[in-house]
Amino acid sequence: MLKSPTSAVVQSRKLITTVARTQHVDSASSPSKTNALTEEHIALPSSIPSGRPPKPMLAPRRAREQAPEGKPVAKPPSMALFPLGYKDAVYQWWNSVTPTVAERNVISCIPYLREAVAASTSSLTQVPSAEHPGEAQTSKKIDPYGPRVWKSAMVTLSGKNRGLNEFSVERVGEPVDDTLVMLHGYGAGLGFYYKNFENLSRSEGWKLYALDWLGMGNSTRPPFRICSKDPAEKITEAENWFVDALEEWRKIRKIEKFTLLGHSLGGYLGVSYALKYPGHLNKLILASPVGIPEDPYAVNADMPEPMESSFQDEITVDQQATTTAQDSNTLNVDKRGQQPEASEPKKRPYPPWLVWLWDANVSPFSIVRLTGPLGPRFTSGWTSRRFNHLTPEEKQTLHDYAYSIFRQRGSGEYALPYLLAPGAHARRPVINRIYRVGRQTITPATETAPAVKETGIPIIFMYGKNDWMDVAGGLAAEEKLKQAKLNALLHGTDEEKRKENGSARVLIVSKAGHHLYLDNPDEFNAYIRKELDETRRQTLRERTQS
Repeated sequence: MLKSPTSAVVQSRKLITTVARTQHVDSASSPSKTNALTEEHIALPSSIPSGRPPKPMLAPRRAREQAPEGKPVAKPPSMALFPLGYKDAVYQWWNSVTPTVAERNVISCIPYLREAVAASTSSLTQVPSAEHPGEAQTSKKIDPYGPRVWKSAMVTLSGKNRGLNEFSVERVGEPVDDTLVMLHGYGAGLGFYYKNFENLSRSEGWKLYALDWLGMGNSTRPPFRICSKDPAEKITEAENWFVDALEEWRKIRKIEKFTLLGHSLGGYLGVSYALKYPGHLNKLILASPVGIPEDPYAVNADMPEPMESSFQDEITVDQQATTTAQDSNTLNVDKRGQQPEASEPKKRPYPPWLVWLWDANVSPFSIVRLTGPLGPRFTSGWTSRRFNHLTPEEKQTLHDYAYSIFRQRGSGEYALPYLLAPGAHARRPVINRIYRVGRQTITPATETAPAVKETGIPIIFMYGKNDWMDVAGGLAAEEKLKQAKLNALLHGTDEEKRKENGSARVLIVSKAGHHLYLDNPDEFNAYIRKELDETRRQTLRERTQS
């Protein structure tokens, strides 16, 4: 049972007090520390893994970073649990930008693309949107792969305080044959795809959308409530909270069919969408999807507490090591470099505080909100590791963007314990229902017409070579989908056999972890571009045959 919001807040404050006391004791026992406000190092409890120790800076790197005119060299960021100092945290909290500005700062890192601006003839300056795109101040000289323009809009949905934050890129003067919809993972935002927008929008005939899930990112944040009492119905209600909003958005944008790219929780919810609203996907791309394999604790217990998980890697692993070190042995590829092979998944005991917070339905973002001026410091515990392979400017921009999201009112984040158990194990595993994706009834049979059914869709599973998500789940799902296709060819009608379009495969992105789209964007984009080109060829073939 999930505890009440009041209890959750009290428990959160107890946790913050405990961390603060730990820091105080650690500081008092270390007289060698001379600047406790800016260079503190937290002593971790024995139950919390400290991750990889930081490597010493090499002499060539020190020389490159030598400041001009004899100024002192800036020290590299500490890899303590929360590396941002108190003074810097308070400064960032006081001078933090709005979520909209933070998102635009991330978008400004995208090359070539230009924003659609309001028409100069308009009496009132309008914010560009899908309904009022305005003028496109771009050209072939500015954009060698275009011209292309981007737009940002809040798409209002039915009900109170319901709307999806939308970012789109379209090619000026070209017809739109296909649509790509990109969906982020838990607690993230569409801006994390900033290294993919430009490259993926090079494909002719495509329009690209990226959305913030309802209650996440910069979408509106209505109160999240679950009314069901039955455990299975709770899962369904939590999934519907997101996928119903996505379907309403699709209808507003008048998109008949699209390709869905979902990362992590976005991939899990993409499967849920495909099952509830069949007939609207051309292809489903699942980038390091959460919730694929079955875990007996997550499936059978009300609030399971399994003893092992690799979920903590999302918080503790240094991303620079993930993207520069040689690939781990968790995944293996045969000599032909085609088919990945599953091995024993990486397992580590996860800290008790994670289970405690999960059981109390206390999201990590509530800690950021409750700590007020120290919110940026707590956020740095994740961003310092997640973005440390980026340039300093982009790393700071992504940190500001992440903090602007984390500090907003809690909403969709509270769905997590209804969908996943501690350690990111699905309560309703995808492996047990993936075979039905692309095999649903679109229109039931009537007295005068037979039922219209889906005849399969291509489903792509993508993992980072150093991903903490287990590729074995994707491989098992691939086999189930292939078996579903075989059954359809054996037992389907002649018309269904002729239209059969189901397929499945697993792709591995080298030098990448869970956030493969950001860790190795060049290889990730190349894979996605290939999938988009294949989908467009299929679209043009169907158009010719019709």
